[in-house]
Amino acid sequence: MDLIKVLTEEFEIKPWQAENVISLLDGGNTVPFIARYRKEMTGAMDDQVLRSFSDRLSYLRNLDEMREKIKNAAGEAGALTEELIKKIENAATLSELDDIYLPFKKKRKTRADAAKEKGLEPLADEIYAQGENSRPPLAAAEDYINEEKGINTAEDALKGAGDIIAERISFDADVRKRIRFVCSAHGVLKTKAAKEDVGVYEMYADYSEAVSRIPSHRILAINRGEKEEFLKVSVEFDKEKAMYVIEKAHIKPKSACRDFMLECALDSYQRLIFPSIEREIRNELTEKASKSAISVFSSNLRQLLMQPPVKGSVTMGLDPGYRTGCKVAVIDETGKVLDTAVIYPAPPHNKIESAEKTVSELIKKYNVKVIAIGNGTAGRETEAFAADLIKKENLDVAYSIVSEAGASVYSASKLAAEEFPEYDVSLRSAVSIARRLEDPLAELVKIDPKAIGVGQYQHDMPQKELSGALDGVVEDCVNKVGVDLNTASVSLLSRISGINSAVADNIVKYRDENGGFVKRTELKKVSKLGNKAFEQCAGFLRIENGANALDATAVHPESYEVAKNLLKICGFTENDVKEKKISGISEKLNALGETDTAEKLGVGVLTLKDIASELEKPWRDPRDEIEKPQLRRDVLTLDDLKVGMELKGTVRNIIDFGAFVDIGVHEDGLVHISQISHKFIKHPIDVLKVGQTVTVWVMNVDKKRNRISLTMKKENALNGTENQ
Repeated sequence: MDLIKVLTEEFEIKPWQAENVISLLDGGNTVPFIARYRKEMTGAMDDQVLRSFSDRLSYLRNLDEMREKIKNAAGEAGALTEELIKKIENAATLSELDDIYLPFKKKRKTRADAAKEKGLEPLADEIYAQGENSRPPLAAAEDYINEEKGINTAEDALKGAGDIIAERISFDADVRKRIRFVCSAHGVLKTKAAKEDVGVYEMYADYSEAVSRIPSHRILAINRGEKEEFLKVSVEFDKEKAMYVIEKAHIKPKSACRDFMLECALDSYQRLIFPSIEREIRNELTEKASKSAISVFSSNLRQLLMQPPVKGSVTMGLDPGYRTGCKVAVIDETGKVLDTAVIYPAPPHNKIESAEKTVSELIKKYNVKVIAIGNGTAGRETEAFAADLIKKENLDVAYSIVSEAGASVYSASKLAAEEFPEYDVSLRSAVSIARRLEDPLAELVKIDPKAIGVGQYQHDMPQKELSGALDGVVEDCVNKVGVDLNTASVSLLSRISGINSAVADNIVKYRDENGGFVKRTELKKVSKLGNKAFEQCAGFLRIENGANALDATAVHPESYEVAKNLLKICGFTENDVKEKKISGISEKLNALGETDTAEKLGVGVLTLKDIASELEKPWRDPRDEIEKPQLRRDVLTLDDLKVGMELKGTVRNIIDFGAFVDIGVHEDGLVHISQISHKFIKHPIDVLKVGQTVTVWVMNVDKKRNRISLTMKKENALNGTENQ
């Protein structure tokens, strides 16, 4: 297979781009490094495209390995013909190659194998040939009666020959391919109740939908229902369509053997071909659905991790609870814990007065400006308590609801115990909630991405693929933002390009022993951090107020000389970088001519532009360009909501059929995909992002089930209802 040709066509790129990316990946370079520092070589392909490219490259290489495996197996069987080689080379998917490999696979003994051992293959060959002068099958079978071999009658012989013919038909890769295609296009997925009470799967108790049209979220829901033994699932397909394909390929129109061959064909289809294709179609549907769900999960996670931090304020974290109380943690602008407490404003204790006194004193003592409230158990009561306190004492404080997903995972982890050995699990959660608002990325990297709660059916997906995709997202986000080499946690450092957890530990040890890094080149003194690792990580690690002003920027050490020369040409110094006094360098570069200047400095235009941009805004945070999270001072209840009410909300989660929006009520409202846009959209993720602030209108309030339906189409709210 011509990998370059295939990848060039699929990704709509130039051959030189594909060649360079393959060379860079094979050379041990990470995706973040390639995306940021090798733009000339890739044509500025971004990290998401590069990851897709890497995945596809691995798949195509697996195809090539499978091709060689089949050729070797066919060669050993003496069946490697030019025609077969052509078929193998033209196969574009693993399923197609599996069909070709089927006759050569080592498998358990089949009915056809048993018939061959009895010497019935010549009979099968005679019948299958369907010659003009062929004997009727039963007459031909008379010659093969052999009591010693257990063939007592002509019918016994004929049955064995039929098994051989059925298997031969089932081995036809072209037939399988055609039937699979037709079944995928015209088959129907059917579900039936496996027991009287199917619970949440009621809509699937007697359900059918075309295989070609069923959406991903329904496939995953059906799979879960089947796994939990609430549903029975099957693929139904018109047998006549399949028989037409087989008949055309294997049965001659005028032969004495025709009727028997039709019987063999039907047996082949029902016993061997269709069960296999049904499994394949179910697997393909699941794979497609999983890929879609992983893609949505990845996109949601990326948006969540890139939420802008709430900087420059002392933050209070509230981890709500009933019986055990609400845990309180106050952290400073750097995330350092200043104080902790436990209050009991919710049932069964209802110690509101005492709770107000504690929280009010902490707010005033540390000049708290923002409260982060977890959205878990007792979150509604805690939010009401905070809003009432702010109003009652006229406090210059705002609050925001923060997702608790994964907080308990972190608080009970070894990492949390090492970070806060003096605090119990619940207080660690309060710290984590506060930090999630102050710097979402730095805090969320401590948690398994699967536990962050921005996906659907994550337990039903292939865990290896899911983990790989989510880890890639975390890596891309951390490297896009960059980290402070002297303050970053092991969790953050281990996500930096070229650094694993062992090296991250060594960086922190070096930092502790030597009082921090003064310059980037000191990294080379860290145990197990070699030249390649330094190349990959250096540009993403920043040193504020270090010996070299460029160490505080995203300029890679390999480009320092270029950066210094650019500063000189534009009339600036390195000290100007340190004091952040540089402005207008991009305009000066344009005046000088980007191409001419790049050539003069011996660097690519794309790299030069990145260097200029970075010198103007050292330590810039791409998250600052994103809309800040909503901060509130008051609370709403279901009773406050009226149909048609206009509200501002924050997108919390995006799924296949819509988006959940936080509107300040304990329960998130659902905006169905049909209510998102006046234009047709394939998926909510096409127009919405996690963390995005949106204007919505209340369309329906179901108080009994605590469900809120929202719309982003104002006119549709007028048709809504309120259910008691």
